[in-house]
Amino acid sequence: MREFDRGGSRGDSEPRKMHKAVCSECGAECEVPFEPKKDRPVFCKECFRKRRGERD
Repeated sequence: MREFDRGGSRGDSEPRKMHKAVCSECGAECEVPFEPKKDRPVFCKECFRKRRGERD
């Protein structure tokens, strides 16, 4: 069976670059896998999970 490239899969490539940020919810310092923008909120893992749970 042939494996297909999913495009977003990083496989054996270099590790994801992390960027330092401050959580918009609790104010904790955290790292995120994207470049934070000033006009968008950033959430630490815990706050992100809490917010995601509220939506479900």
